[in-house]
Amino acid sequence: MLIKRPWGQRRDYLTDALSQLAGWIRDGDCIKRTLQLDDVQHALLTERITVAADALGVRPQIRRLDGRTQIKVCHEADGALTQAEVGLAARIEAAYTQLTR
Repeated sequence: MLIKRPWGQRRDYLTDALSQLAGWIRDGDCIKRTLQLDDVQHALLTERITVAADALGVRPQIRRLDGRTQIKVCHEADGALTQAEVGLAARIEAAYTQLTR
């Protein structure tokens, strides 16, 4: 994912990532998203996330609570978000859009 930034303006990578990912919010050095899904949609999305996460080497936290799916994506090593985590969030968003249309 290419993030454009105006010449001379410095912003951190996490802020740039959030500007490109509707519905994702900052949680420390992580990004998270809560989705309203039924049990079948949750299972399908979780499987798609697992495949994408394995390909990118990212380990998201996924949990089901009160009919909602909560996803948190962080970088394991030093806490700094990388293109892999942002890429996974974008893939999650695309999969979610497919499931709910």
